[in-house]
Amino acid sequence: MYQTAFLLLSSMLLLSCTENGSGTTVLPYYNDPDFTPLFVKNEAEIKEKIPHIIGDFSFLNQDSILISQKNIEGKIHVANFIFTSCISICPVMTKNMKIVSDSTTNDIVLLSFSVTPWIDTPAVLKKFTEKHQIKNKQWHFLTGSKSGIYQLARKSYFAEEDIGFSKDSTEFLHTEHFILVDKNKRIRGIYNGTLSLEMQKLLEDIKSLKGE
Repeated sequence: MYQTAFLLLSSMLLLSCTENGSGTTVLPYYNDPDFTPLFVKNEAEIKEKIPHIIGDFSFLNQDSILISQKNIEGKIHVANFIFTSCISICPVMTKNMKIVSDSTTNDIVLLSFSVTPWIDTPAVLKKFTEKHQIKNKQWHFLTGSKSGIYQLARKSYFAEEDIGFSKDSTEFLHTEHFILVDKNKRIRGIYNGTLSLEMQKLLEDIKSLKGE
């Protein structure tokens, strides 16, 4: 709850993000789980102050194709965490991610990690994409080891309801966050995936990242 409130406050504050000379919004960086926005001026400062990047991974998608960090190298991507049997926020999140999918070009990668990978096999994920009429080849629904997905979620994407890493790695992970990551695998935006209005902000921020 605290983190959600903090993100809403941060979103309000960042509505007036600084702009560069061309009028493009300059997005902050997020370097730790409390999502404190950091603004840096140049590449040297980025390397000094923003060490956090998305870690390496390797999971199967809905087509049983191995997807790894190589698939996001040099590309902007958006990540979220769902499970196919969820009847609460996941259907809404998938609907809203579809808004992003339908409004972006194929150079943007979308990663939906299953938090019940022991249930969500590639075949189950394939049926899920067919049910929701998802045809974007750059939208990967990923499954694999629970520990691998949970560690990536908590340590790389900071996708947790509680700030920090207070939960044991075996505890169930469920979050409404969409995480925007730039071409260098650094976190640049966090959004409430249950709110369709947040998708417009996400799309605007993707456009800003393309302009960097």
